[in-house]
Amino acid sequence: MKILSEPIIFDWDLGNIFKNLKKHKVTVQESEEVFGNEPFIEEDTKHSTVYEQRFQGLGKTKLARKLFIVFTIRNNKVRVISIRDMNKKEVVQYETLEKNS
Repeated sequence: MKILSEPIIFDWDLGNIFKNLKKHKVTVQESEEVFGNEPFIEEDTKHSTVYEQRFQGLGKTKLARKLFIVFTIRNNKVRVISIRDMNKKEVVQYETLEKNS
């Protein structure tokens, strides 16, 4: 799903930076790397609203750390809501998608 314009610009919320680092040990740099490595993205219809679409994606960092990300687009900027390591089911899904792309 192509939803991002080039170049990708990020809009970081300080609370989310610290939450993702403390809870999931994921840095801002790793979060941004996921978008540079062609993640598999789909709309998160469960959490999207009339006012704001949410997206979720599976991707990896430059060091091949596999991450699950939730984000929105505000003012043409990516705003990361949450990012964490993929669970086992997501790893299988990601590897299947990667193999078939």
